[in-house]
Amino acid sequence: MIFGFAIAVAGCALLVALWSFVQAARKRLPDTPLLVALAVIEVLLVAQLVIGVVLLVGGHHPGSLATYLAYLIGCLVVLPVGVAWALAEQSRSSTVVLGIACLAIPVMVLRLNEVWSGASA
Repeated sequence: MIFGFAIAVAGCALLVALWSFVQAARKRLPDTPLLVALAVIEVLLVAQLVIGVVLLVGGHHPGSLATYLAYLIGCLVVLPVGVAWALAEQSRSSTVVLGIACLAIPVMVLRLNEVWSGASA
């Protein structure tokens, strides 16, 4: 994996998480700019998936292939599930749900890089 790209994805997700929690503290519902920021993070995660697959096809191998693929694909699922939940609920806590979903992304991305570097499951 490209460590600098992973740090950028994690940093963006942390910023959007902070934004979500500030919005929740201000008793705001998820708005369009916040949803656009989440979409940008999702695009970054899709780019990370493409990078990961290209590296696998190129002959590089992580410490545990199954764990690596689970984190690589799992990263893509977290935000859409959080957004679906937030849009279905439409309350102040839905903004908190988006923040928590954003906090899960850096954890998963950094763990993905650990597995890539040779750590096993």
